[in-house]
Amino acid sequence: MDLLNQVLLGFSIVLSPINLLYCFAGVVIGTLIGVLPGIGPSATLSLLLPFTLKASPVASLIMLAGIYYGAQYGGSTTSILVNIPGEAASVVTCLDGYQMARKGRAGAALGMSAFGSFIGGTLSVVGLMLFTPVLASLAFKFGPPELFCSMCCGLTMVAYLTSGSLLRALMMASLGVILGCFGQDPETGTPRFAFGVPDLMDGIGLVPFVMGLFGISEVLSNIEKSISEKEIFETKVKGLLPNLQDWKNSIKPIFRGSFLGFFAGIIPGGGPTISSFISYAVEKKFSKHPEKFGTGAIEGVAGPETANNAATGGSFIPLFALGIPPNVPMALLLGSLIMHGVIPGPLFMQKNPDIYWGVITSMYVGNVMLLILNLPLIAIWVQLLKVPYKILFPLILLLCCIGAYTVNNSTFDLYVMLLFGVAGYLMRKYDFQGAPLILGYILGPMLEISLRQSLLISHGKFSIFVTSPIACGAIIFALFVIISALFPVFKKRREAITKEDDEI
Repeated sequence: MDLLNQVLLGFSIVLSPINLLYCFAGVVIGTLIGVLPGIGPSATLSLLLPFTLKASPVASLIMLAGIYYGAQYGGSTTSILVNIPGEAASVVTCLDGYQMARKGRAGAALGMSAFGSFIGGTLSVVGLMLFTPVLASLAFKFGPPELFCSMCCGLTMVAYLTSGSLLRALMMASLGVILGCFGQDPETGTPRFAFGVPDLMDGIGLVPFVMGLFGISEVLSNIEKSISEKEIFETKVKGLLPNLQDWKNSIKPIFRGSFLGFFAGIIPGGGPTISSFISYAVEKKFSKHPEKFGTGAIEGVAGPETANNAATGGSFIPLFALGIPPNVPMALLLGSLIMHGVIPGPLFMQKNPDIYWGVITSMYVGNVMLLILNLPLIAIWVQLLKVPYKILFPLILLLCCIGAYTVNNSTFDLYVMLLFGVAGYLMRKYDFQGAPLILGYILGPMLEISLRQSLLISHGKFSIFVTSPIACGAIIFALFVIISALFPVFKKRREAITKEDDEI
């Protein structure tokens, strides 16, 4: 009965006109950036962070969450119709979705993608509602040593699952931790890494940092890419309701994708992209006719599209229960909460029930909105593919400049944004990934505080990190992940997992 009351509380919050408007805005923007190739959820979330500062914490998180899971819906449209993944998690959908479109079955592919996304997203919200309290109760066993080692383990996993060199990924994570320590010492208040610049006394601002690293660098990277003109099957988009045979072939992949995606989202470094590749591999393994995959098998659309939406719900569990973001979008949501003075963790549900239950129920409402938006309005989304990039990218740059400046009305933030925009572009050119950097930056202050508290408890003895079973286990696992990358078998497995995963 208590659970029912809490769910009713959540619906009373999300169904208020202002929060309902933010939910609708989030899912529409998410679908839009999912449809448009070259603009991912991380870049969009970083762009819109400053525009949520005037809203309430629950409204901000409802909108940002809507953008995150809404992007997974929209990404399938371009994958199926144009053979260009609108979002990294939709890369796999190109393999069979585009072939279905070529055979005149674009409508069935789009319909099954939408229904699978709705089912996966809804089931993941149920899992989020049930699993978060369990993990939060276990989190009370986490003291400073356990939190420090868990965050180190999470950063290691993100580095391991990031494409490219593991050494470079670890370097980026370490650099992010250092950048997070700019500003004043949390205990003594003395400035550090300020270099005599008054604007650095409060550290590097989150908004200009992420807007430069993801927004500006995204524009610079896409300017040099020429997206070729491809045929859009707009005249053949009919029969959006899959037939009984389609449902018979897809129902098991949908439920397997929901399960795989949900738990892949919980794992640090996992998320929609990893889960979609895992789901595709699993469905090909389970299929009685694996040779059909890549030629227009609807299972190759239903499983991955369900998995990438289920992963978005799973990603919220470590964020809400432990205060540890498992991927970049969750790190940006953590940054938004911190800017509003809200710290997620074991007591998050007790201290902020309105935010917790408001966000969870908004995902129910948002998934219904997305199902309605993605089926009847596909023709409109297709037209958006015709927006010239010479118009789109200057608008993104304008939003970046306005957003970075209006947070503190400071031109220094514009310089910071441009600096990290160029740095982010060069990182992409030379295969240095941004995900470990941003996670290190977000977790850096928490890592430092946990380390200091641990050493105070142990009177300066580092043995505290091996005497605790949880802390010791996290350290051993992190070391195993790093060492395993040196062995050829594990190295090949990592390369296979991270193949095509350059957006995380």
